[in-house]
Amino acid sequence: MKKSILFITMLLVGAFQVKAQQDDADVKVDSLSEVVVTANRIDLPFKENSRTINIITSNDIKNSAAVNVADLLQQVAGVDIRRRGTGGSQADLYIRGGGFDQTLLLIDGVKMDDAQTGHHTMNAALPLEVIERIEIIKGPAARVFGQNAFAGAINIITKKNLDNTVSLNVEAGSFGQLNGSATAGVDTENSTHIIHVGRMTSEGYRNNSDYDNGSYYLKSIFNKNAQPIEMTATFLERNFGAENFYTTNPTFNEYEETQNSLLALSTTFKKNKLKIQPRIYWKRNQDLFLLRRNEPGFYRNMHISNKIGVETNASYASKLGITGFGVEFSKIYLRSNNLGNRDRFMSNMFLEHRFGIADNKLDITPGVALTYFSDFKLRAFPGLDIGYDLTNTFKVYGNIGYTYRVPTYTDLFYNDPVTSGNADLEPEEAFAQELGLKYTSLKFNASLAVFNRDADNLIDFIRNDVSEDVFVATNITEVNTKGLELDAAYNFKFKDFTQTLAVGYAFLDDNILDQNEELSRYSLNTLKHQYTTRLSTQLFKNVRQNIIYKYAERTTGQTYNVWDASCAVKVKRAEFTVTASNIFDADYIESGFIPMPPSNVLFGLRYSFR
Repeated sequence: MKKSILFITMLLVGAFQVKAQQDDADVKVDSLSEVVVTANRIDLPFKENSRTINIITSNDIKNSAAVNVADLLQQVAGVDIRRRGTGGSQADLYIRGGGFDQTLLLIDGVKMDDAQTGHHTMNAALPLEVIERIEIIKGPAARVFGQNAFAGAINIITKKNLDNTVSLNVEAGSFGQLNGSATAGVDTENSTHIIHVGRMTSEGYRNNSDYDNGSYYLKSIFNKNAQPIEMTATFLERNFGAENFYTTNPTFNEYEETQNSLLALSTTFKKNKLKIQPRIYWKRNQDLFLLRRNEPGFYRNMHISNKIGVETNASYASKLGITGFGVEFSKIYLRSNNLGNRDRFMSNMFLEHRFGIADNKLDITPGVALTYFSDFKLRAFPGLDIGYDLTNTFKVYGNIGYTYRVPTYTDLFYNDPVTSGNADLEPEEAFAQELGLKYTSLKFNASLAVFNRDADNLIDFIRNDVSEDVFVATNITEVNTKGLELDAAYNFKFKDFTQTLAVGYAFLDDNILDQNEELSRYSLNTLKHQYTTRLSTQLFKNVRQNIIYKYAERTTGQTYNVWDASCAVKVKRAEFTVTASNIFDADYIESGFIPMPPSNVLFGLRYSFR
């Protein structure tokens, strides 16, 4: 199966490239050539970056058949979203085989890492209605973002304005799903505002899998005619039955409530060739867990973490190239009945410079990050990106870099009858290398990358013997991870409408099972082979259809095929949608012991006012 998938993919890529070179007719889609990647200090067009970056455009979001960010990211090869149910109630984020603590999520450049645990990373994901695009940076990014960008980073870019519109959305479907939201844009003479309020509820597709999730979002730009000041405020809450999320005991009815909020203020100063972007932010996360939903006194965990940060990023263009530099200070406060009361001060300094040589066909970008944690040592993490433009559309690139992650408070201090933290843990470190090719044009985009990561002191909860009941947080000595990724998207005309076919394939191999097979809690379920396809078609003026296929083979031997589809019919200001998930009723597990939902359908109506 995996050989035939790779062979078919390579044939498709070859055929599409020939076609793209022969016919460059105007196709009305989001062009990656025009996207400026903002997830660093040096803003660069997508095609000029010398890293592996995937861009999910606004057009991709519309044609994704996804209803939340977790479902959307599952369609990207090399990204492994391990869900525990529907509605995005809880999902863990992995890139290139890294753990859920090793991928950094950002909202408009604001780091949403959580010192308690990476399980909360996706709690900060915003509703799709307010997202302009998503930038996925694969590979080590410590020199750009600092800690937590061990295996990669995902930056969610929000919309700037909605031009005085109001959009109402109502959805209903299987498992008693009922979703509703309102999104409004207000544009005045000197300010712009986007407001979103939404609710997603479900009775659940199995015992104790119900949820009630809310999202509240405000983005305002003040003083836009002089010195614009941007404010972002979010509040996301999830209340859900967590049956078997953490245990297999049939007598437990686990339950969890989480709250995630952000308040950020930023502005941009530009003078000649200098750009400075200061920002101040406050991020809060609250996590309540009950082992028995109807017996709160039986076992209860309550964690509240606050992070206050201030940072300034800048870039300066000169005859020698572009210099990017930045400084960040933050303080974390954790209050927990299990983890104790913890405080941590962090500071980061970043410096990088992009040289352009041979008429800017060759770019070389060395950089370094200096990081200090009040409970860990001062560390330096250098990296280097190199790229060469073979043609205006074809680029070869490579990068190397050191990356790291300090233990979370769960790694260090969490304790229950079957889990033991370890206060003596060392930070995780890795040296990673990557070599890639990318082709970027209006009609056809493709990239191919091979990578290798040599890691030391990876943290996992393991047992020394299968007869033991307690999993202890432990530094694993050495782990090697290597892999390959291929992505391609082709836009073509049919019946005067734009059609899109996108494919992705990822292969990953590591030796972690050689060290702790049957003894690990988190490292056993890596995606070894992953294949994704999305076909977005439009045959009539007001009707569009999308088909998504996902194939996965995990290191445990589990394989599954999942088909999703959606159809949207637009009638004046109204749009009717039907979204079908797991059409052929595949039986599979993404995380732990939890079977994913059977085939289900969601009907929707969206109406816009101007």
